[in-house]
Amino acid sequence: MSADSSKRQKNFCDKQSFDFPMLSDEEKTVLKDYGAWGIKKMYGREYEGIYRYTYIIDEKGLIEKAYKKVSVKTHAKEVLADL
Repeated sequence: MSADSSKRQKNFCDKQSFDFPMLSDEEKTVLKDYGAWGIKKMYGREYEGIYRYTYIIDEKGLIEKAYKKVSVKTHAKEVLADL
């Protein structure tokens, strides 16, 4: 899920030939509910932003697993192994 608009999500998917649906939450309601939006720090500056979290959610809507520390290089393999 992203705080970007649906249009930006579609442009990203088209550019990357990404054939999966992307979710947009411009109001950040769901992102905040999942604890994935908040204060971040970079170079001593604080700003609001999205946290790179992953949740595996079962058929009943329950969170099976949460990943709070995500490494872009290894995360996909880690999630596939857990599935």
